[in-house]
Amino acid sequence: MSAAEQVDIVIVGAGMVGVTLATALAPSGLNIWLLEQRDGDPAGYPDVVRMQQAQGYDPRVSALTCASQQILASVGAWSKMQDYRVCPYTHMDVWDGEGTGHIHFSANELHEPCLGHIVENRVTLAALYEAMVECDNLHFQSGVAVKQLSEPDMAAGGQRTLELSDGRKVQAPLVVAADGALSRTRQMAAIPMMEWDYGHHAIVTTIRTENSHEATAWQRFTEDGPLAILPLHADDDDHTSSIVWSTSPDHAKALMELDDEAFCGELARTFEHRLGAVEWVDSRHVFPLRQRHAKYYVRDGFAAIGDAAHTIHPLAGQGVNLGLLDAAALAEVLLDAAERGEAYGSETVLRRFQRARQSDNLQMSAAMEGFKRLFNSEQPALRLMRNMGMNLLDKVGPVKNHIVMDAMGLRGNLPRLAQRPIRT
Repeated sequence: MSAAEQVDIVIVGAGMVGVTLATALAPSGLNIWLLEQRDGDPAGYPDVVRMQQAQGYDPRVSALTCASQQILASVGAWSKMQDYRVCPYTHMDVWDGEGTGHIHFSANELHEPCLGHIVENRVTLAALYEAMVECDNLHFQSGVAVKQLSEPDMAAGGQRTLELSDGRKVQAPLVVAADGALSRTRQMAAIPMMEWDYGHHAIVTTIRTENSHEATAWQRFTEDGPLAILPLHADDDDHTSSIVWSTSPDHAKALMELDDEAFCGELARTFEHRLGAVEWVDSRHVFPLRQRHAKYYVRDGFAAIGDAAHTIHPLAGQGVNLGLLDAAALAEVLLDAAERGEAYGSETVLRRFQRARQSDNLQMSAAMEGFKRLFNSEQPALRLMRNMGMNLLDKVGPVKNHIVMDAMGLRGNLPRLAQRPIRT
């Protein structure tokens, strides 16, 4: 039997969150492996994305906060993302389609250049891959899956052994699961999940509208769920947007069965023709929404981050942002521990990361569940209260701005990588 290869950290899953963690840890000089089940060459991926950009947009986009922008800048990815395309949005308009409630957020009121950026997921990943391949101590292993994960061998300093699908074995004092909501690695580590079905399916696609999107993120709450229209960047075109339409499974099925013309008509009607007619729609994709949260994030020699630890409803666009904050917080804990000569894979050290992130993630999860229930309620008293609340909040500028600054990641207890440099 071949001997296991010894490395310092194994990150399972080379998506946006996993690669962000790896690039954030690169300055440590640790020998870090990234395992990705899909085949692919990270050095060639940026060229693939550039070709894809000429053909259209990725239906999967993220509304990146200012904190996420700072994290990505800190690991050397943000400037590269701008070489592809990112779309800043300066306004957010939210209203209750079943009532009179309305709230508007503006970057001008905060003296900020924008509220955030809408970015195609493949753009973020391509830029992160560019940053990753510049780091000699980051080693990308594609086309391999983890078949088995051992318990920590305390006699060998807490090492965990991973058996890979290509027959190799690798040992490390720390394994990080960043392999998505259905993380096999988290399951192998015997970390239990709390989860339930939101009763929503989300339809995502790209559209072109008659009127400009006005660099605004729009969201209408309907009786079935929220409909978001998010601006996309184009050099001389401000009529292209991404949509995330969360609705009941039956309604989603009916919408997916419509031809393009009928779907465009239904979308424009549901959106109250705020952007005029919907003139074109790209291929549509639908997926079920479930809320998940790990009962704990860490064990000896193991940590789960991003979707492997928690998933939430997309109505506030916070999923990827929470994952990037996880990566930044874990990197901070590990870098500090390594500098002090601590056993960075020990549960004692890793609990610092859990304390930093679990409470915030649970609060966001609870808030999204509360919003969903509030706007799905058909009780007249609750409808009246939510509409009055939205209108009142819209008029109380300091409170409204405080809320949006928290959502943007401009306030709060942030990891160092997410904090803006102090302006002098």
